Amino acid sequence: MSIKNIVTGQKVTKEKLQRAKELRREMTPAEKMLWQEIRANKLGVHFRRQQVIQGFIVDFYCHKASLVIEVDGDIHDLQKEEDERREKALSALGLRIVRFRNDEVVRELSMVVGKIRESISML
Repeated sequence: MSIKNIVTGQKVTKEKLQRAKELRREMTPAEKMLWQEIRANKLGVHFRRQQVIQGFIVDFYCHKASLVIEVDGDIHDLQKEEDERREKALSALGLRIVRFRNDEVVRELSMVVGKIRESISML
């Protein structure tokens, strides 16, 4: 059985939905910090966390701004090809992807939030 989700016309398997829920419960410290800054329409738009899009689970998603925000840990150094494939598929949907490293979020949170604000203003 598949479940309809926020991205129109998309079917999401129960397994993928369950994994997204797990990731919401087990956010990294950097993801938690960023979530506190962008949740509850604090930037004037609504963000969802651990959103399933085209079978991929993205860290944060703003439907109104067609914006995906990814917070990358060290594992992303080992999966560059997979990340490129994800970005290509998401870009083909008209989504913009902005990536930050975990340490960037932790050390320079205000700069990261500023870059997200800029991306939103490019609507």
